[in-house]
Amino acid sequence: MKKLINRRDFLKAGVAASIGMPLLNTFQFSCGSKRSEKPNFIFILTDNMGYGDIGCFGSELHKTPHIDKMANEGIRLTSLYSTSGVCTPSRASLMTGCYSQRVDMHISDMEFCVLRPVAAKGLNPEEITIAEILKGQGYATACIGKWHLGDQVEFLPLNHGFDYFYGIPYSEDMVPSINATWPDLPLVKNDKVVEAPVNLKTTTRRYVKDAIRFIGENKDRPFFLYFPHHLPGSKTVPDVDDAFCGKSVNGRYGDSIEEIDWSVGQIRDTVRKLGIEDNTVIVFTSDNGAVEGHGGSNAPFSGWGYSTMEAGMRIPCVVQWPGRIPAGSMNDELCTMMDWLPTFAYFAGTHAPQDRIIDGKNIRSILSNDINAKSPNDIFYYYLIDQPK
Repeated sequence: MKKLINRRDFLKAGVAASIGMPLLNTFQFSCGSKRSEKPNFIFILTDNMGYGDIGCFGSELHKTPHIDKMANEGIRLTSLYSTSGVCTPSRASLMTGCYSQRVDMHISDMEFCVLRPVAAKGLNPEEITIAEILKGQGYATACIGKWHLGDQVEFLPLNHGFDYFYGIPYSEDMVPSINATWPDLPLVKNDKVVEAPVNLKTTTRRYVKDAIRFIGENKDRPFFLYFPHHLPGSKTVPDVDDAFCGKSVNGRYGDSIEEIDWSVGQIRDTVRKLGIEDNTVIVFTSDNGAVEGHGGSNAPFSGWGYSTMEAGMRIPCVVQWPGRIPAGSMNDELCTMMDWLPTFAYFAGTHAPQDRIIDGKNIRSILSNDINAKSPNDIFYYYLIDQPK
């Protein structure tokens, strides 16, 4: 059994200090330059969006000017893999840097592949998340959007290193009309329900407003904003804001992609106007591929989300960090959803936890688009569970 660091000790001293290792006061990145100021991190995660759903990854249907501009100013990672074709295990891997099986999040309490409402299970509060690592380094942390790692209080973001949570606890299609035993889908602020049922048509706009507030309030200190959209989502017809409804050429699904693109533009504009763009890493990606029959595209790969086909696991990714990541670059080396934890830890001047196995690897050299950089991942595992009939 793996030994767990006491969470209070971890948050007080930071990972490296708690295991007797020296903290890194500087790091080298891009042409060997040194930087002592800790960068901000904004991680934007979409739900069930396909590889071919945005312009910079080949879409000719969806207008995504803000994401495309981000790609022009940063790097496209063209071989980034999720650890699962469904959201709960994928998000668990992002948070912990581990395969979901290692943290027991590959299967629900009812032996389904994702958690359902009022589940008696969630991400173990004793796991160390990316938010806790950064919080231990003095970061302000917020999760704004869809969580889906447990809807009971002990599993919510505030017990996983986040100072603030505003969003829905699970998928937007998990509502009483689908299963009469499920409660109304709630909008939660910290650990309290503030709206039920939530008005999904207005949530993205409200999330963006809250994200802008959080960024502004923390512009003078390092911060980590985790922004997991519930769009395009699991519904066959997504709920989108009236301002975007009917505006795309690809029905409601296309509307949702273009609403997501708008949100990216709002966040990037805020960072630029506050003068913190050069010290802010922004990542845009998806939890898994687009689902069959919903209007999305996983081109040029075969298969769909909810599967271990290439299209279910291989996800688009754009990363921006002006002056540190070469503009307009592309890298096709193997990267995984688990790699963000050790990479962000490194940039923040610390280490991933050393008392347990962390499956993710530091991909700093890939982000710098070093032509000699090779993937630190020697192997990558796929899995699929058999759900109850």
